[in-house]
Amino acid sequence: MALPTLAAAPAAPRTTRLRQGLGVAFGVAVTVGSTIGVGILRTPGTIAALLPSGPLILACWGLAGGYILLAANSYAELTAMLPRAGGPFNYIRRAFGGYAGFVAGWADFLSSALSPAIFSLILGEYTGLLVPALAPHPKLVGAAYLTTFALLNLPGVRSASVVQQLVSALKIGLLLVLIGGCFWAGPAGPAAPVPPPPPPVVGGALVLAFFKAWQLILGTYDGWMAASYFAEEDANPGRNVPRSYFLSVAVIVGLYCLLNAAILYVVPLGAVAHAPAAAAVAAAVAFGTWSGPLVTGLSIFFLIGILNALLISPARILFGLSREGYCSPVAQRLNAGGTPYVALGVGYGLSLWGIAANSFEQLFALGAVVVTLVTGGALAALFRLRATEPALPRPYRAWGYPGVPALALLLTVGLLAGFAVSDGRSLLVVLGSAAVSYPAYRLVKAARA
Repeated sequence: MALPTLAAAPAAPRTTRLRQGLGVAFGVAVTVGSTIGVGILRTPGTIAALLPSGPLILACWGLAGGYILLAANSYAELTAMLPRAGGPFNYIRRAFGGYAGFVAGWADFLSSALSPAIFSLILGEYTGLLVPALAPHPKLVGAAYLTTFALLNLPGVRSASVVQQLVSALKIGLLLVLIGGCFWAGPAGPAAPVPPPPPPVVGGALVLAFFKAWQLILGTYDGWMAASYFAEEDANPGRNVPRSYFLSVAVIVGLYCLLNAAILYVVPLGAVAHAPAAAAVAAAVAFGTWSGPLVTGLSIFFLIGILNALLISPARILFGLSREGYCSPVAQRLNAGGTPYVALGVGYGLSLWGIAANSFEQLFALGAVVVTLVTGGALAALFRLRATEPALPRPYRAWGYPGVPALALLLTVGLLAGFAVSDGRSLLVVLGSAAVSYPAYRLVKAARA
């Protein structure tokens, strides 16, 4: 006897039904918008100091992109199979039960809801570079950005789609201008002494340096799974979601590898390795006096795209958590345009508090751990659901199963082990949160009984 599918479930009440109007263009736009940020403008210099070899640096970026592709392959099956608002926690709940879904969902929501705060503050600082009169007020300017994009996304999913596609297109265009300008200008002349590249590392030190560089690179790829949060609003998730994943990953990996190749082409390796913002050094070679405003403009557009995407994603997670009984049912309320406005408001409020608190250093490290934990849970859910629910309709099936998905899962477990060794503070926060999560889960279940 076939197992029941989500499609066979009774129709949900109106308050739990999101509008279906999105497609591949939005899936690519929200993923590009969530992923490409100022990190790609700054990390090449740090990575060049760790791996003082151009081919090795490019190989590192390419291999990290390959890992993202492997993970996206598994996510495509899960998301097309269970196109539910909120993304990964739905797959974990279906595979491992309510408590696992509760932990994954709330961890993902809190991490995602606080992320826009740091990008809003940085936007305030970068805007102050272009408009000096605003420089003393980065928090107010950041809050203004946050509020503006919350209001732009309030009317409905279609307005969110248009805004995200516009800013993502501008991101890609500006990045291509920088890449093209570097290759057009050619290598910089020896006008000034260039610091020698760092001494080569060998043996175990090389392996350690490689993994440190990989951790930084994976940070710049963070956001690749953004399409999973909006699958319920896709007009045809079984067809569109896998395309969104693979097109997005191809665009992001291609742009990242091209930009690093362009930087290494125009700037000597020694100068790249000693530059806190390698892209700015390359832009100075390609565009001269225009390089400062160009890089600042790039940073602002990159941050705007990330802010818009990260602001609307937490609302979908909280909406999904509410529908599963993991928080108050008021978070399911939709306005006339189909926006979960209560959930959007809660996420906006947390981000606004984050701007005021101005304590973000640990959030980045903690966010990386949380994302990797949730990703590991989702990848494990693929194997569990293949075994327990083989009859569940799968519009897309992960290629290379079980070997390729198993490789992605093993790599994720390895990353978690590395984080546990290198970031003890985040590990303690995760362990402390785990200790209180089960009592919290029981209280929530009791309140909804």
